[in-house]
Amino acid sequence: MPSAVNSFGATPNLATFLKASKNNSIESGIELLVSLLQRRQIRNSRQCALATAHLLLRVIGAERVREVQVLIKRVRSVGRRLISAQPREMAVGNIVRRVLGIIREVAEEASAEPESEVASPSSGGIRELHRPALNSTISSFSPLHQSSALPASFHSRFGSGDSSNDSTPLIQSFSDLSLVEQQQQRPALAAAHAGSLFGLFQQPGSARNTPPVTGTSTPMPSTPTKGKVALNTSTSETIDLKSEILSSIRELLDELDVVDSQIAESALDHIHSGEVILTNTSSQTVQRFLTAAARKRKFTVVVAETWPNDHQATHSTIVNGSRPNDGTGEPDEPFKPLTALGTTVIMIPDSAVFALMSRINKVILAPHTVLADGSLLAASGSSTIALAARAHRVPVVVLSGIYKLSPVYPFDTAELIEWGDPSKVIDYADGELVDSLTVSNPIFDHVGADLIDLYITNLGGHAPSYLYRIVADHYRPEDVDLMSKA
Repeated sequence: MPSAVNSFGATPNLATFLKASKNNSIESGIELLVSLLQRRQIRNSRQCALATAHLLLRVIGAERVREVQVLIKRVRSVGRRLISAQPREMAVGNIVRRVLGIIREVAEEASAEPESEVASPSSGGIRELHRPALNSTISSFSPLHQSSALPASFHSRFGSGDSSNDSTPLIQSFSDLSLVEQQQQRPALAAAHAGSLFGLFQQPGSARNTPPVTGTSTPMPSTPTKGKVALNTSTSETIDLKSEILSSIRELLDELDVVDSQIAESALDHIHSGEVILTNTSSQTVQRFLTAAARKRKFTVVVAETWPNDHQATHSTIVNGSRPNDGTGEPDEPFKPLTALGTTVIMIPDSAVFALMSRINKVILAPHTVLADGSLLAASGSSTIALAARAHRVPVVVLSGIYKLSPVYPFDTAELIEWGDPSKVIDYADGELVDSLTVSNPIFDHVGADLIDLYITNLGGHAPSYLYRIVADHYRPEDVDLMSKA
């Protein structure tokens, strides 16, 4: 889609994609994003997550299907195309799984809704969204009967002699009158004890666990067939499932916008005055985190330059507070440089990390992807930093949004590593040297879970061993393998 990409006369990036997708068809938008991912013109986890969420929002909004399973197949089909375009950008698959989970959750809530609705005779059949009250089987001889529903035999014991002329039970004593008044005034409290342990206190001859059957009981509606839940209907009583899904996706987009701010809120709990903090790369999550702490505390930051892939952006972040806008991504939010806030910042080459680690109090890393076993992919050089920290017993803290957490297990870590341009290490102008060497330039390192002490996410702090629980809360098992045709 070169024409769509260049229609605004600008370098293709996330901003031009969002503008172009508003005017193009859905299929053109999909092809455009696939092209940008393949050419690495949209990169980094947050940009890929935003682009994927915006695209799926348009895809679902344009669908005219009325069954959830058809919509799920459509989203999975789009997700497979995006993942195939750039398999190592796991944030794309994470967002697709989150959207699929939203669709399934909304459909399940709609399917379960009829089971929790009961038609109230006093309200003219209007449905109420609470569990129907169960009839109590507690005997009237129990001292707890004042907070339970009347037994079914009440009318037969206290009824009048002529039931054909008067259906009101005959009150024979003050205690009977009190019993009727309490039943009429506290129906909600009566339902609270129905089916509880109080039901164990019964007379030997009373019915147990079986509510009395009357001619006025309303049968519960049957549960709709799985997978046949309508996305929208013309009746006002049924929730518009499609609008619920779109609203949840917009909330996901809002989460992506505030994730760094939520992580930065815990900065003062982890950074203390006088500490020496080691970090690397030009991560804006780390920059915001350190800035939030620097406003109230004085500490020193040591930054490894992350040569040769990110050293220029790291220099710019230290001096200006943000990375240079090279036209291939969304501009960073401008921050005050840490030096302007009174924080001492020292830049070191990657080779000096081990020598300075004995002076470091804490290491802070920003991952590209967090894997299900607690390990992570981060900028090249992160593995060296983590190994040096373990040798000197320095805690390693990782700042990551939940959208970076992937349910993928690193069975083969070599497949997860992305390799960059080797000319950044040795220029092709050095012909003799290039011909005699094999140069590798890994963009990411794999850091094992045993090297990480704490993950700080927008949901709080977690140990690496707890991440499996967060994976289970955010992703459905049936959506883990998106490349299958199921």
